[in-house]
Amino acid sequence: MKARATASRRPARRDRELEAGSLAHYEDAAYYTSTYASRIADVAFYVDLAERARGPVLEYGVGNGRIALPIARHGIEVVGVDHSRPMLGDLKARLAREPGEVRRRVRGVHGDMRTRRLRRRFPLVVCTFNTALHLYMRQDVERFLARVREHMTPRGRFVVDLSTPRFEDLARGASKVYHAPRFRHPTAGVLVKNTEHFDYDAARQVLFVSMEFEPVGHPEQGWVTPLAHRQFFPQEWEALLHYNGLRVVKVEGDYHGGPLTKESDVMVWHARLEG
Repeated sequence: MKARATASRRPARRDRELEAGSLAHYEDAAYYTSTYASRIADVAFYVDLAERARGPVLEYGVGNGRIALPIARHGIEVVGVDHSRPMLGDLKARLAREPGEVRRRVRGVHGDMRTRRLRRRFPLVVCTFNTALHLYMRQDVERFLARVREHMTPRGRFVVDLSTPRFEDLARGASKVYHAPRFRHPTAGVLVKNTEHFDYDAARQVLFVSMEFEPVGHPEQGWVTPLAHRQFFPQEWEALLHYNGLRVVKVEGDYHGGPLTKESDVMVWHARLEG
């Protein structure tokens, strides 16, 4: 019995592959901002939700404020939790360029969304742009949803958006290279070739993406950025919410209120506290 108890207290082995895949993509705030500058549908969606909830809003995966800043500009307070210090540093720099009333409405908090406690409740808790796909194990999801519950007001709403697993993406061979258009990298300041490799681990339900950047004419100076996204299937995610004390009130297949269908690239889940 003693040996069994000792083994149960042994810390879990770190998975450095998943750690890198959850952080590397967010180390370069300038590249992130440039890459997702045209992604605006979700921004409008969350601004509308925040206005209807009347704030304040808790955003998991606040990053450098792509969504939080527009919400704050509409007069709503936002508290944002993020694990990436570079992104939060950029959020601070961007806030410095905002009017004082906007700066006062945004607070960035560094921390792990599975464990960070803020000791306050919100009528709207959101987990934006695939942030939940960095919850790789059932235990990670359970710990995160426990934090969500304790930060919601009794009549509050939890909204999370996730990319829908697409079998054509998961079936891509790891050896096949996908080429993106060349572009001038905002941080490196040089023209780069951009290629991607996809490798789906069906046992762990994790899609590993290797984004390779090669300066034109200088291949020896290239670098690779890993990204790891857990793949949650719709019925699986609904069950995780249900068994962790959250009742689904609506699920949408886009940011305009459309239904979730077999063609949907995104699923947007709205949930309330059970009971």
